[in-house]
Amino acid sequence: MSMIKIEHLRKEYPNVTPLKDVSVEINKGDVISIIGPSGTGKSTLLRCLNQLEQPTSGTVTFDGEVITDPKCKMEKIRQKMGMVFQSFNLFANLNIIENIMSAPVKLLGKTRQEAYEEGMALLKRVGLAEKALNFPDELSGGQKQRVAIARAIAMKPEVILFDEPTSALDPTMVGEVLQVIRGLVKEGMTMMIVTHEMKFARDVSTRVFYMDEGGIYEEGTPEEIFESPKREKTRVFIKRLKQLELAIESADFDFIADSSQIEQFCRDNTVPDKMRRDLTLVFEEVIVQGIAMRGNVFPVNVMIELSEADDSVKLNAAYGGESFDPLTQGDELSAMIVKKATSSVEHSYENGMNRFTSVIRNQKDAPKSSKIKKK
Repeated sequence: MSMIKIEHLRKEYPNVTPLKDVSVEINKGDVISIIGPSGTGKSTLLRCLNQLEQPTSGTVTFDGEVITDPKCKMEKIRQKMGMVFQSFNLFANLNIIENIMSAPVKLLGKTRQEAYEEGMALLKRVGLAEKALNFPDELSGGQKQRVAIARAIAMKPEVILFDEPTSALDPTMVGEVLQVIRGLVKEGMTMMIVTHEMKFARDVSTRVFYMDEGGIYEEGTPEEIFESPKREKTRVFIKRLKQLELAIESADFDFIADSSQIEQFCRDNTVPDKMRRDLTLVFEEVIVQGIAMRGNVFPVNVMIELSEADDSVKLNAAYGGESFDPLTQGDELSAMIVKKATSSVEHSYENGMNRFTSVIRNQKDAPKSSKIKKK
C-alpha cells in the first residue's frame, strides 16, 4: 500500500540543485535507508517531504493528500509524519518529560495527565525513565537522541523521517540509538533513514536508496545494493565503504589524522568496539612504531579491508627497503601486543617489496588463537 508518492521532485538553490528529478513511492511498513556521498540531496529529500524545505517543483502525496499544494495544512501532516534530526532539537528550557508532553497536549488535545503517563511509558521504553526531570543539557548526546525519538513517537506518527540520527554522536553512543530504532523496525513502523551506518542499514532496511546525480541513482534490497549493485557509482561507493587506503610518504606523516580515518571507517561500518581498538593497536604498533621508523621504506601503502563474510578486518601494508618483518625483527613489546590483538599475521618479501598482513576477527564466540606465517 502506497503511503508516500513522490513525482518529479526538484529542489534548486542559487548555486546548486541537489534534487533534479526524484520519483518514487514509499509503502506502508517500508524501512528505507538513504545512503550516498555528502552533498547528494539525502537530507534535502527528507526536508522536502515534510516541507521544511519548499520544493522548486514536483509533487509529494501523503495518504492521498497532495502536501506540496499551498493549501495543504502542514501542521496536520507533521502530526502524522514525525522527524528526528541529527542535532536533537530539544527544548532547552523544558525538562525531558515536558519535551515529550508538549506536542501531544498542544496538538493532539491530550490532558497533561494522559500526556505524562504516555510520556513516561515512552521514556521507559527507550531506557530513560530516570531522566524524566532532567534538562537536555544534563544528558549525553545518545540520551538526547533517544529522547528525540520518544518525542516523535509520542505523536503516534504513521511514518518517521530520521536525518542522520547518529552523525552528531560519539561512537560509544551510536549503538544505544540504533537499538531504539531497531525496536521500531520490529514494531512495523514506516521509516526513512538518512544514515552512514552501513551495517545497520543492511540489517534493518527493506529497501535502500543510493543517491547521486541529483536523484535516486539506484535502489534495491540491501542484498542488491550492498552485494551486487548494478550501476558504476554505486559499485565504487560500496567498494570504498569496505576498503580504506592510506598512503604514508615519510616518517613525519600525520598519524593522528590517519588514526581518525580508521576510527571513522570502523564507525561507518559498525565495527565492534574491541575489533576497532585492536585494529588501531595494530596500526600504531606495526605501522607507526615499526615500519615507518625504518627509514628507506617509503611509500608505505596501507589497505584496510572489511569482510562481513567471516566478520573480520584485515590490515595490509606494502613497503620497500630490505626484508623486514615487524613481528620477528621489530620491538618485542609491540610484537606481543600485535599477537594478542590479531587472529593471524603474515609477512612476505619478494622483488624488493615487503608485504605484511594481519587479520582481526570478532572473537565473541571463538577462542583466541593468533597464528604467525612467514613466506
